[in-house]
Amino acid sequence: MADGFLIGLDFGSETARGVLVDVRSGAVVAAHTHPYRHGILSSALPDGTALPPGWALQDADDYEEAAAAILGALGRGRQVRGIGLGFTASSPLPTTAEGTPLSRLHPGTPHAYVKLWKHAAAQEQADRIGAGAGHLLADVGGRLSSNSLLAKAAELAEGAPALWAEAARFVEAADWLVWRLIGVESRSAAFAAYKGCWREGAGYPADLVPGLGGKLGPVRAVGAAAGALTPAWRERTGLVGEAAVAVPVIDSHMAVPAAGAVEAGTLVAALGTSAVYLLLDGVGVPLPQGIEGRAFGGVVPGFWCHEAGQAAFGDVLGWFVRAFPRGANVEASFAAYEAKAAALPPGGSGVVALDWWNGNRVPHGDARLSGLFAGLTLRTTGADLYRALVESLCFGARAILDRFVAGGVPVERVVMTSGLSLASPLLMQTMADVLGRAIAVPRMPQLTAVGGAIHAAVASGAAADYPEAARRFGARDVLTYRPDPAARDRIETLYRAYRALGEADATRDALLALHAAPA
Repeated sequence: MADGFLIGLDFGSETARGVLVDVRSGAVVAAHTHPYRHGILSSALPDGTALPPGWALQDADDYEEAAAAILGALGRGRQVRGIGLGFTASSPLPTTAEGTPLSRLHPGTPHAYVKLWKHAAAQEQADRIGAGAGHLLADVGGRLSSNSLLAKAAELAEGAPALWAEAARFVEAADWLVWRLIGVESRSAAFAAYKGCWREGAGYPADLVPGLGGKLGPVRAVGAAAGALTPAWRERTGLVGEAAVAVPVIDSHMAVPAAGAVEAGTLVAALGTSAVYLLLDGVGVPLPQGIEGRAFGGVVPGFWCHEAGQAAFGDVLGWFVRAFPRGANVEASFAAYEAKAAALPPGGSGVVALDWWNGNRVPHGDARLSGLFAGLTLRTTGADLYRALVESLCFGARAILDRFVAGGVPVERVVMTSGLSLASPLLMQTMADVLGRAIAVPRMPQLTAVGGAIHAAVASGAAADYPEAARRFGARDVLTYRPDPAARDRIETLYRAYRALGEADATRDALLALHAAPA
């Protein structure tokens, strides 16, 4: 077995993280995190230009800065065989033909920046495209969300037509960074399929947005090498060796092989600021009703993978502990609420919440919807509300799992990943109680970034295939949570209330009216 190292990169919403993996031992030997200089641009651009409500942008230069910092910190002087990376999605940007972000040329123009995955201002375009082209969108349930490349392209074309005309390329941030690293433009089949409705043999439905077809590029399969790190980048970072750069994948999808899920029937949840649920399917069952999308080979080659998610997850608990602190800092408040809420019986507060604090993805696909508490009384405490939020996140997960099962996609095993799954035993036990299933939690820090290293292993030839790479480099230590039978009846009562609220037209009409009301 050859020596050398692999680097996995995970570009999240506010920071990029990287791990260095020893090819021979399979161990993570170093890690590094780099925050984005400008963070999430939700109120103003770096020059002070104000942004409308619902916008979430980023500066592409932050990604390049983070990549240089992490690659240099982990790989300088080392023989690096491969680099794999994942990114939030869909987070596209307009560029010149050479790949220069238009935000460098027009720093005061909002549409020139990366439209981050949580950018919700393109919902109108998403609704219109979905209403008129459902026959082209079968693998995304016949509809689009604002979190899609097509909707964001349409928003840019309509909101800044001169800028749209100037843009030679409209490219996912992951594909843009790989372009910078290897000097050649290519597109990942993962991003193209899940966020651009691309399909092998049919391509993109690019004519849904005038001019989009000429701004796209060739698509490469997941598991392949997009190219080798350029000499300029090797000099910049000090890496030794060719360093094959893998075709990138969506950040949450990297957790699948890292969690050892390389067979059909395994549901993997990546629980971050939002949550993504990925279910491998070896047959190709049609997309279940309400589930967001499926693609072949977009996560693990040779498998269909159905995808669904919650638009807010960890963000919900983070908002609550910041808005209503119970300690000197966020960590202390989180610990205080966790302890108080864990002492309450499941559903003991009589409060139920809807987990739509950043919109709803399943089943409504509407970023304009918002969260809700029901059942509050004069006896309700802060711990009651926190517990209700935890339960609502689990109810949202169950609503997704129930649709998978009803649609004929079997779920044999459930794996939940991320720092939150390790940080909150309350959340994981509640998840087991609500789903009525055992929950496996891999005990591996930086699991998503390790998934990037697994993609790098396959792309570089350090591993023959994904089963071998997952076995050698993925998680080995797993913590298991099992459902408590004593909680079942109370959980079922609350879940029925959650479904009744979420499925009622009156609830959605009221929330949409609140969204439309003037500030």
